[in-house]
Amino acid sequence: MWYEILPGFAIMLGCLTIPGLSTVYIHRWTNGGKEKRVARLPYQWYLMKRDERVSGEHLYYKSKGLENID
Repeated sequence: MWYEILPGFAIMLGCLTIPGLSTVYIHRWTNGGKEKRVARLPYQWYLMKRDERVSGEHLYYKSKGLENID
């Protein structure tokens, strides 16, 4: 019957979901609680470089608030 495919479907779904979710959590853990940023456009690259410069530590993921910028 149709329900015989459910165990195989569940295994396939689990195998496809685990790598995607683990990547997100690994990026958050290694980048100080923020997901890895991807710069696909020149403007996004400019914003990452700006955040890196403003942070004072040359790390784009350690941002300062506007009140802390000199």
